[in-house]
Amino acid sequence: MRQDVIYMVQDSIRKQWDRPALTDFYGQTIQYKDLGRKIAKLHLLFEHTGIKPGDKIALCGKNSAQWAVSFFGIMTYGAVVVPLLHEFKPDNLHHLINHSDARLLFVDKQIYENLDPDLMTGIEGAVNICDFSLYFSRNEKLTYARAHLNEYFGKKFPERFTPEDVNYFEVKDPNSLALINYTSGSTGFSKGVMLSHKSIWSNIYAIKEILPQIPKPGESMVCMLPLAHMYGLSIDLIHGISKGAHLYFLTRQPSPKILVDAFRQARPRMIITVPLIIEKIIKTKVFPTLDRPLTRLLLRTPVIDRKILDKVRQALMDTFGGNLEMMIVGGAALNREVEEFLHKIEFPITIGYGMTECAPLIGYAHPTGIRPDDTKHRFAPTSCGQVVPRMQVKILSPDPENIAGELMVKGDNVMLGYYKNQEATDAVMRPDGWMLTGDVGTMDSIGNIYLRGRNKTMILGPSGQNIYPEEIEQKLNNMPFVSESLIIDAGEGKLKALIYPDLDEAQREGLSRAEIRERMEQNITELNPQLEAYCRISALKIMDEEFEKTPKRSIKRYLYTK
Repeated sequence: MRQDVIYMVQDSIRKQWDRPALTDFYGQTIQYKDLGRKIAKLHLLFEHTGIKPGDKIALCGKNSAQWAVSFFGIMTYGAVVVPLLHEFKPDNLHHLINHSDARLLFVDKQIYENLDPDLMTGIEGAVNICDFSLYFSRNEKLTYARAHLNEYFGKKFPERFTPEDVNYFEVKDPNSLALINYTSGSTGFSKGVMLSHKSIWSNIYAIKEILPQIPKPGESMVCMLPLAHMYGLSIDLIHGISKGAHLYFLTRQPSPKILVDAFRQARPRMIITVPLIIEKIIKTKVFPTLDRPLTRLLLRTPVIDRKILDKVRQALMDTFGGNLEMMIVGGAALNREVEEFLHKIEFPITIGYGMTECAPLIGYAHPTGIRPDDTKHRFAPTSCGQVVPRMQVKILSPDPENIAGELMVKGDNVMLGYYKNQEATDAVMRPDGWMLTGDVGTMDSIGNIYLRGRNKTMILGPSGQNIYPEEIEQKLNNMPFVSESLIIDAGEGKLKALIYPDLDEAQREGLSRAEIRERMEQNITELNPQLEAYCRISALKIMDEEFEKTPKRSIKRYLYTK
């Protein structure tokens, strides 16, 4: 079996030739044959510029059909793709473009306007993602090739471009470098994760094994996650195209209205998302309705209870387009109360677990098992699934079922290391092939993984106890008028809560600033008895703005814990 995604993409383009492949909402649609034709032109550009397989090409822009075309053009040529998050600041982008040794940069106009070519000394030119025109060129071959690209294409394909003309780079060594992805985690340091062809293939093949029929060719997917992050890149883009799906890109900030319009138009069977989106909908649209006195009374009546919950489920399904069969949540922990509610109404949700260093899959489980009688591999609420195919998980603990320890992983998904950073690589990669994840958790007897928090965020209690702030935050976030929170070490064995209130809810209730603080103090008074004595909250700060976040919507803790 060929262990490379390039072959999967080649096969899909040939088979889905006349189907729609990529659509920008309120914009263009590209069919699979158009995708193949555009990729062929990029290959000619690279060939006549002197780009060779294995050379690095950076890619930076907002999600769009043309971003996807650029990505597949680079990858299927055999070059190493360096996707960069468009949220990175210009000075960081300058540094990462140079650090990656990229020869070319594909970039959006809005981003390029804030960049300085003189600070990107390694690249030979910058290409506009939108139309592949040149912003600048330091390579005469590149300049000439771009000016004569249509001529090259006409000579190579004088009749017409057909599925038989789709022939891409053949990966000889599955362990060779395919992609460098710079992390943007909550610790604040960007490291270039080197991912092999085998690593990316193993991820996509795992999804095909677990979800063989979702999506089917021609079915729609709405891509909400940043494509420069491995979660969106693997599970949405590469997986979607390899299955022959029709991918929709929002091309703008995913507000609730835009999302609802997108779901209504695309009617996706599968949605890949982060907790914040589903939590916002449940906490603002569903919970307030269920909390009405009459509803609470009816929910105590078993028969009526089920009818109300069925109506809530149907309304929620309609919100997501009415065709949903699977919602996969990843990137962070889902709010416990929200998760319990979704399982109660039998909403088709499951939680995945991964990290950039595994491209990204580590854990996942089907909500009902792959087969109707498959109870062992069924998703267990509050877990983040079981280890995916071709991967192993081990917990550094004397009692992995009951005592939390750091998770280690080993297998085909694991990275090659950090680019030009041997010290960071040695800190997580052991000589026997096991990689330290930095995540702390437990694992039950049938392999369900339960995360407690991050090793780096763990706070040492006054008598040496391990305190996982994420567990306290999850409880606090369920309290009235709390939008999000952080628990930090206040020194001298004390904990402090930083809380960003739900200002919309507070405004609806007519609360003043002083009353909001009173409610927060009341929340902590009610929460502390539920906590062990060593992890009770002793101080409070109200935040005026929501916490700064990474593209996958995790709070940048390092900004608030110094």
